[in-house]
This record gives sequence, structure tokens and C-alpha cells, in this order.
Amino acid sequence: MSAEIYKKVRANPRFAELEGKRSRFAYLLTAIVMASYYGLMMLVAFAPEVLRTPISEGGMLTIGVPIGAIIIIGSWLLTGWFVSRSNGEFDQMNNEIIREASK
Repeated sequence: MSAEIYKKVRANPRFAELEGKRSRFAYLLTAIVMASYYGLMMLVAFAPEVLRTPISEGGMLTIGVPIGAIIIIGSWLLTGWFVSRSNGEFDQMNNEIIREASK
């Protein structure tokens, strides 16, 4: 693309809207992942007995295993949600902005 098209894209108010939406969404998902990981680390540091609690009476599997698995799988799902929204809504807005700038 030429420098003129870049200038038109940056001047388009929909570009600022796209940039804001994408950033807010990324920050939200980042905050969710960071809070869950650091929450688990705080639990490990200050209340490890909670994670040592067996799931069933006399069982070997503790509550910490499914909590860790949920955090990891949840992170994958949030990544999938971001990719899905990026490939759908954000790409569509991006293509419309470029099309407008190319006219």
C-alpha cells in the first residue's frame, strides 16, 4: 500500500474505533488470564492446604490438579475467542476501512 492510503486509513474515525475495540478486548482477556494465573500462584504461596485437599475421600487426586487444568484450558479458550473475533469482526472492519481508503 502507498503512503497516501496509510494516511487515509489513519485519518478514518472507524480506524480509531477498531483500534480501541481491539485493544480493550485484548486487555480484558489479558487481565482475565493474568488474574487466574496469579490467583493460583497466590493460592500456592499463601494457602497450599487448599490445593492439597483430595477430591474424594481417600483419593490421591487433589483439587489443585483440576484447578490447574481449568486455568490452562480456559487460557486456550480465551485465545480461541480472540482469534475468532479477530478473524471475524476486526478483519471485516479492517477490510472496510482499507476499501474506503482505496477509493
